[in-house]
Amino acid sequence: LQECWKGRSSCCRQNPRPPPPPAPAAAAAGGGDADDDFDLFGSDDEVDAEAEKLKQERLAAYAAKKSKKPVLIAKSNIILDVKPWDDETDMKELEKCVRSIQTDGLVWGTSKLAPVGYGINKLVITCVVEDDKVGTDFLEEEITKFEDFVQSMDVAAFNKV
Repeated sequence: LQECWKGRSSCCRQNPRPPPPPAPAAAAAGGGDADDDFDLFGSDDEVDAEAEKLKQERLAAYAAKKSKKPVLIAKSNIILDVKPWDDETDMKELEKCVRSIQTDGLVWGTSKLAPVGYGINKLVITCVVEDDKVGTDFLEEEITKFEDFVQSMDVAAFNKV
């Protein structure tokens, strides 16, 4: 084992390590630290006017593009059950009264008569509403104003479109 180490140590003596590279001339001149001239993190205190102008142009282009997009209008499909007082209620007149409710954001759809029992039919009518403009409370108040025809009104289905 000692012979092996002797062989290695003689090999190292024959090829010594190369000396370290000489220090930069600026540091050797005594002008201060060379690290002051180079910022590793890129925190540049100087504002680049051209980069700032490019940034402002891109922000303006993005804002213009975004403003051209149409605003998404939330709509809902509502199915209403309108129940009359009795079997003698004129259902055609009831439907005319319900459809007479007109407001911005309300579109009436199809309707049909569905049997409730004992010869009484209810009016099942659909409508599409814009959520910001028309609500179910508004519809219920307006429909139940026709007291001669309407006993009650229920929301059978409420689906977002």
